[in-house]
Amino acid sequence: MSQESLPSEGGPEHPHALPAYAERVLEVAELIPPGRVMTYGDVAEWLEEGGPRQVGRVMALYGGAVPWWRVVRADGVLLPGHELRALGHYHAEGTPLREAGRAAEGHVPRLDMRRARWGGGADTGGHT
Repeated sequence: MSQESLPSEGGPEHPHALPAYAERVLEVAELIPPGRVMTYGDVAEWLEEGGPRQVGRVMALYGGAVPWWRVVRADGVLLPGHELRALGHYHAEGTPLREAGRAAEGHVPRLDMRRARWGGGADTGGHT
């Protein structure tokens, strides 16, 4: 599925309808437990459709209504321009973070992907 096809999937009958792929991506975002995250690629793999870029595009266009901070980059870097909002959510939910290195721009921590990543199973916690 190409990125270009995402916004028009709603069809002309319902110009404000959410594309079906976007609905599925947002449903997965809502399943991620507090304190856990999935990468864009994890979401695409879960859906067995699209890829990280398509999931990222959906989140950029439609993700404001779901816990967007739980769908992240694989390297654990926080979403540029939204770092402080995301950090507020991560602290409130107890999401595992790694301290920022001295060379890190703005000394913003990263997600501890090894501990925070959720595989979609029944394990909804267990991180410390």
